[in-house]
Amino acid sequence: MVVVPIKVVYVTVPSMEIGKRIAHALVRSRLAACVNIVPQLTSIYEWKGKVQEDAESMLIIKTGQERLEQLRELVMKLHPYEVPEFVALPVEYGSEPYLRWVSDQISGSEGLIPEVEEAQKQKKDGKKEDE
Repeated sequence: MVVVPIKVVYVTVPSMEIGKRIAHALVRSRLAACVNIVPQLTSIYEWKGKVQEDAESMLIIKTGQERLEQLRELVMKLHPYEVPEFVALPVEYGSEPYLRWVSDQISGSEGLIPEVEEAQKQKKDGKKEDE
């Protein structure tokens, strides 16, 4: 059994267009190795005292533990919902070549997009102030 710090993250979005925009930003920034988009599902939930039923799309995001917080920050920045679904689950077992590929894709920072670079800078500056 291969144990690696890979996570699968679920994020619902109101449309394919928004899902694609978020997915492209995550992959370009190397925060995600791959994002699958399930084009249509129905979500039923209670919001502000009323039961809602909405058509949504689902992002299934493959990332690493070390990228999880940056990934969450970028999703929250790009997502239109007041309270977006963001649920990360550990990968307990998988194809070793695929899991290595995921790790390789999210390694390094050469692909980071400006939003991620700015978030990293703010995080580092915040740590310096705390020290």
